[in-house]
Amino acid sequence: MPAESRFLAGTRLALTTFTTLPVRAGRIDRPVAGAAMALAPAVGALLGALLAGVLLLTAAVAPPLVAAGVTVGAAALLTRGLHLDGLADTVDALGSYRRGAAALEIMKKPDVGPFGVVALVVVLLVQAAALADLAGRSWPACVAAVVTATAAGRLGVTVACRRGVPAARPDGLGALVAGTVGPPALIVGAVAVALLAVGAVPGRPWQGPLAVAVALAAAFLLLNHVVRRFGGITGDVLGATVEVVTTLVYLGLVLSG
Repeated sequence: MPAESRFLAGTRLALTTFTTLPVRAGRIDRPVAGAAMALAPAVGALLGALLAGVLLLTAAVAPPLVAAGVTVGAAALLTRGLHLDGLADTVDALGSYRRGAAALEIMKKPDVGPFGVVALVVVLLVQAAALADLAGRSWPACVAAVVTATAAGRLGVTVACRRGVPAARPDGLGALVAGTVGPPALIVGAVAVALLAVGAVPGRPWQGPLAVAVALAAAFLLLNHVVRRFGGITGDVLGATVEVVTTLVYLGLVLSG
Protein backbone atom coordinates (compact mmCIF):
# COMPACT_ATOMS: atom_id res chain seq x y z
CA MET A 1 0.00 0.00 0.00
CA PRO A 2 1.55 3.38 -0.97
CA ALA A 3 2.77 5.51 1.92
CA GLU A 4 0.36 8.37 1.13
CA SER A 5 -2.62 6.03 0.94
CA ARG A 6 -1.61 4.42 4.22
CA PHE A 7 -1.35 7.87 5.81
CA LEU A 8 -4.78 8.92 4.58
CA ALA A 9 -6.36 5.64 5.63
CA GLY A 10 -4.62 5.92 8.99
CA THR A 11 -5.96 9.44 9.43
CA ARG A 12 -9.51 8.26 8.76
CA LEU A 13 -9.09 5.33 11.14
CA ALA A 14 -7.66 7.60 13.86
CA LEU A 15 -10.58 10.01 13.52
CA THR A 16 -13.20 7.25 13.62
CA THR A 17 -11.46 5.51 16.55
CA PHE A 18 -10.89 8.53 18.77
CA THR A 19 -13.78 10.84 17.86
CA THR A 20 -17.38 10.85 16.69
CA LEU A 21 -16.56 13.08 13.73
CA PRO A 22 -18.52 11.95 10.64
CA VAL A 23 -15.61 10.36 8.78
CA ARG A 24 -15.85 7.07 6.93
CA ALA A 25 -13.20 4.48 7.72
CA GLY A 26 -11.21 3.24 4.74
CA ARG A 27 -8.94 0.24 4.53
CA ILE A 28 -8.18 -1.34 7.90
CA ASP A 29 -5.12 -3.53 8.42
CA ARG A 30 -2.10 -3.49 10.71
CA PRO A 31 -0.03 -1.00 8.69
CA VAL A 32 -3.00 1.37 8.59
CA ALA A 33 -3.63 0.75 12.30
CA GLY A 34 -0.01 1.65 13.02
CA ALA A 35 -0.39 4.92 11.16
CA ALA A 36 -3.62 5.65 13.06
CA MET A 37 -2.03 5.01 16.45
CA ALA A 38 0.94 7.19 15.52
CA LEU A 39 -1.48 9.96 14.54
CA ALA A 40 -3.48 9.62 17.76
CA PRO A 41 -1.83 12.64 19.47
CA ALA A 42 -2.67 14.86 16.47
CA VAL A 43 -6.31 13.79 16.66
CA GLY A 44 -6.16 14.45 20.40
CA ALA A 45 -4.88 17.97 19.73
CA LEU A 46 -7.79 18.59 17.36
CA LEU A 47 -10.24 17.29 19.93
CA GLY A 48 -8.55 19.40 22.60
CA ALA A 49 -8.99 22.54 20.51
CA LEU A 50 -12.71 21.83 20.24
CA LEU A 51 -12.99 21.22 23.99
CA ALA A 52 -11.04 24.38 24.80
CA GLY A 53 -13.53 26.30 22.71
CA VAL A 54 -16.41 24.72 24.61
CA LEU A 55 -14.78 25.59 27.93
CA LEU A 56 -14.04 29.22 27.07
CA LEU A 57 -17.41 29.90 25.45
CA THR A 58 -19.32 28.33 28.33
CA ALA A 59 -17.18 30.10 30.94
CA ALA A 60 -18.11 33.41 29.34
CA VAL A 61 -21.75 32.92 30.34
CA ALA A 62 -21.60 30.50 33.30
CA PRO A 63 -19.50 29.86 36.44
CA PRO A 64 -16.17 28.06 35.85
CA LEU A 65 -17.31 24.82 37.48
CA VAL A 66 -20.40 24.69 35.28
CA ALA A 67 -18.25 25.32 32.21
CA ALA A 68 -15.91 22.55 33.33
CA GLY A 69 -18.78 20.11 33.75
CA VAL A 70 -20.10 20.93 30.29
CA THR A 71 -16.62 20.41 28.84
CA VAL A 72 -16.21 17.03 30.51
CA GLY A 73 -19.59 16.04 29.12
CA ALA A 74 -18.61 17.25 25.66
CA ALA A 75 -15.43 15.17 25.85
CA ALA A 76 -17.47 12.06 26.60
CA LEU A 77 -19.92 12.87 23.82
CA LEU A 78 -17.20 13.46 21.23
CA THR A 79 -15.57 10.11 22.06
CA ARG A 80 -18.75 8.05 22.59
CA GLY A 81 -17.60 7.55 26.19
CA LEU A 82 -15.43 4.66 24.98
CA HIS A 83 -12.36 5.70 26.94
CA LEU A 84 -14.35 6.01 30.16
CA ASP A 85 -15.88 2.59 29.52
CA GLY A 86 -12.40 1.17 28.98
CA LEU A 87 -11.20 2.73 32.22
CA ALA A 88 -14.04 1.20 34.21
CA ASP A 89 -13.57 -2.26 32.67
CA THR A 90 -9.80 -2.22 33.13
CA VAL A 91 -9.95 -1.11 36.76
CA ASP A 92 -12.62 -3.71 37.52
CA ALA A 93 -10.40 -6.43 36.04
CA LEU A 94 -7.33 -5.20 37.94
CA GLY A 95 -9.34 -4.93 41.14
CA SER A 96 -10.44 -8.56 40.85
CA TYR A 97 -6.82 -9.71 41.36
CA ARG A 98 -7.41 -12.29 38.64
CA ARG A 99 -5.02 -12.94 35.79
CA GLY A 100 -5.10 -13.94 32.16
CA ALA A 101 -8.36 -15.21 30.71
CA ALA A 102 -10.23 -14.82 34.01
CA ALA A 103 -9.41 -11.10 34.14
CA LEU A 104 -10.27 -10.65 30.47
CA GLU A 105 -13.65 -12.26 31.10
CA ILE A 106 -14.42 -9.63 33.74
CA MET A 107 -13.59 -6.91 31.24
CA LYS A 108 -16.19 -8.32 28.84
CA LYS A 109 -19.05 -8.03 31.33
CA PRO A 110 -21.51 -5.21 30.54
CA ASP A 111 -21.93 -4.09 34.14
CA VAL A 112 -19.57 -1.80 36.05
CA GLY A 113 -18.25 -2.93 39.42
CA PRO A 114 -17.39 -0.81 42.47
CA PHE A 115 -13.75 -0.33 41.47
CA GLY A 116 -14.80 0.90 38.05
CA VAL A 117 -17.37 3.29 39.51
CA VAL A 118 -14.83 4.82 41.89
CA ALA A 119 -12.30 5.19 39.08
CA LEU A 120 -14.84 7.00 36.91
CA VAL A 121 -15.89 9.33 39.72
CA VAL A 122 -12.30 10.23 40.64
CA VAL A 123 -11.22 10.83 37.03
CA LEU A 124 -14.25 12.95 36.15
CA LEU A 125 -13.99 14.98 39.37
CA VAL A 126 -10.29 15.70 38.89
CA GLN A 127 -10.76 16.64 35.25
CA ALA A 128 -13.70 18.93 36.04
CA ALA A 129 -11.85 20.62 38.92
CA ALA A 130 -8.78 21.15 36.75
CA LEU A 131 -10.82 22.55 33.88
CA ALA A 132 -12.55 24.97 36.25
CA ASP A 133 -9.14 26.27 37.27
CA LEU A 134 -7.94 26.49 33.65
CA ALA A 135 -11.04 28.48 32.68
CA GLY A 136 -9.69 31.35 34.78
CA ARG A 137 -6.42 31.60 32.88
CA SER A 138 -5.72 33.67 29.79
CA TRP A 139 -7.28 32.12 26.70
CA PRO A 140 -3.94 31.16 25.09
CA ALA A 141 -2.84 29.34 28.25
CA CYS A 142 -6.24 27.69 28.62
CA VAL A 143 -6.22 26.47 25.03
CA ALA A 144 -2.63 25.22 25.33
CA ALA A 145 -3.47 23.34 28.54
CA VAL A 146 -6.59 21.60 27.22
CA VAL A 147 -4.93 20.74 23.92
CA THR A 148 -1.87 19.40 25.76
CA ALA A 149 -3.86 17.18 28.13
CA THR A 150 -6.07 15.79 25.38
CA ALA A 151 -3.17 15.17 23.00
CA ALA A 152 -1.11 13.59 25.77
CA GLY A 153 -3.93 11.19 26.56
CA ARG A 154 -3.86 9.93 22.97
CA LEU A 155 -0.07 9.84 23.07
CA GLY A 156 -0.61 7.28 25.82
CA VAL A 157 -2.23 5.07 23.16
CA THR A 158 0.81 5.52 20.93
CA VAL A 159 2.96 4.37 23.84
CA ALA A 160 0.69 1.38 24.46
CA CYS A 161 0.94 0.31 20.82
CA ARG A 162 4.73 0.48 20.62
CA ARG A 163 6.68 -2.50 19.35
CA GLY A 164 7.23 -5.20 21.93
CA VAL A 165 3.87 -4.80 23.67
CA PRO A 166 1.64 -7.82 22.89
CA ALA A 167 -2.12 -8.11 22.56
CA ALA A 168 -4.05 -9.91 25.29
CA ARG A 169 -6.45 -11.52 22.81
CA PRO A 170 -6.02 -12.86 19.27
CA ASP A 171 -8.86 -10.64 18.06
CA GLY A 172 -10.33 -7.20 18.73
CA LEU A 173 -8.79 -3.74 18.66
CA GLY A 174 -5.84 -4.75 20.81
CA ALA A 175 -4.79 -7.45 18.35
CA LEU A 176 -5.08 -5.02 15.45
CA VAL A 177 -2.94 -2.25 16.93
CA ALA A 178 -0.53 -3.95 19.37
CA GLY A 179 3.11 -3.55 18.38
CA THR A 180 2.38 -1.39 15.33
CA VAL A 181 4.16 1.83 16.38
CA GLY A 182 7.89 2.20 15.91
CA PRO A 183 10.31 4.38 17.92
CA PRO A 184 10.43 7.29 15.40
CA ALA A 185 6.66 7.89 15.58
CA LEU A 186 6.74 7.65 19.36
CA ILE A 187 9.59 10.16 19.64
CA VAL A 188 7.95 12.62 17.23
CA GLY A 189 4.65 12.41 19.13
CA ALA A 190 6.33 12.93 22.50
CA VAL A 191 8.32 15.94 21.31
CA ALA A 192 5.26 17.51 19.65
CA VAL A 193 3.12 17.18 22.78
CA ALA A 194 5.94 18.51 24.98
CA LEU A 195 6.19 21.58 22.74
CA LEU A 196 2.44 22.13 22.99
CA ALA A 197 2.78 22.00 26.76
CA VAL A 198 5.32 24.85 27.00
CA GLY A 199 2.64 27.53 26.98
CA ALA A 200 0.16 25.71 29.20
CA VAL A 201 1.29 27.24 32.51
CA PRO A 202 1.98 31.01 32.37
CA GLY A 203 5.40 31.91 33.75
CA ARG A 204 6.41 28.24 34.08
CA PRO A 205 7.33 26.88 30.63
CA TRP A 206 8.84 23.78 32.23
CA GLN A 207 5.73 22.70 34.14
CA GLY A 208 3.69 21.57 31.12
CA PRO A 209 6.40 19.32 29.62
CA LEU A 210 7.14 17.95 33.10
CA ALA A 211 3.45 17.09 33.61
CA VAL A 212 3.46 15.25 30.28
CA ALA A 213 6.63 13.35 31.18
CA VAL A 214 5.28 12.28 34.58
CA ALA A 215 1.97 11.17 33.06
CA LEU A 216 3.73 9.11 30.39
CA ALA A 217 5.94 7.51 33.02
CA ALA A 218 2.76 6.50 34.86
CA ALA A 219 1.41 5.11 31.58
CA PHE A 220 4.51 2.93 31.19
CA LEU A 221 4.03 1.58 34.72
CA LEU A 222 0.32 0.93 34.13
CA LEU A 223 0.96 -0.83 30.83
CA ASN A 224 3.73 -3.00 32.28
CA HIS A 225 1.37 -4.05 35.07
CA VAL A 226 -1.46 -4.72 32.64
CA VAL A 227 0.76 -6.88 30.43
CA ARG A 228 1.77 -8.93 33.46
CA ARG A 229 -1.83 -9.36 34.60
CA PHE A 230 -3.68 -9.73 31.29
CA GLY A 231 -0.96 -10.94 28.98
CA GLY A 232 -1.14 -7.83 26.79
CA ILE A 233 -3.26 -4.86 25.83
CA THR A 234 -6.91 -4.66 24.77
CA GLY A 235 -9.15 -1.91 23.49
CA ASP A 236 -10.28 -1.31 27.07
CA VAL A 237 -6.68 -0.88 28.20
CA LEU A 238 -6.16 1.74 25.51
CA GLY A 239 -9.20 3.65 26.76
CA ALA A 240 -7.97 3.44 30.34
CA THR A 241 -4.57 4.74 29.28
CA VAL A 242 -6.18 7.74 27.58
CA GLU A 243 -8.11 8.72 30.71
CA VAL A 244 -5.25 8.12 33.15
CA VAL A 245 -2.73 10.15 31.15
CA THR A 246 -5.21 12.95 30.42
CA THR A 247 -6.17 13.23 34.08
CA LEU A 248 -2.57 13.23 35.32
CA VAL A 249 -1.61 15.94 32.85
CA TYR A 250 -4.53 18.11 33.93
CA LEU A 251 -3.48 17.59 37.54
CA GLY A 252 0.11 18.49 36.77
CA LEU A 253 -0.93 21.66 34.94
CA VAL A 254 -2.92 23.07 37.86
CA LEU A 255 -0.50 22.25 40.68
CA SER A 256 1.22 25.25 42.19
CA GLY A 257 4.27 25.42 44.33
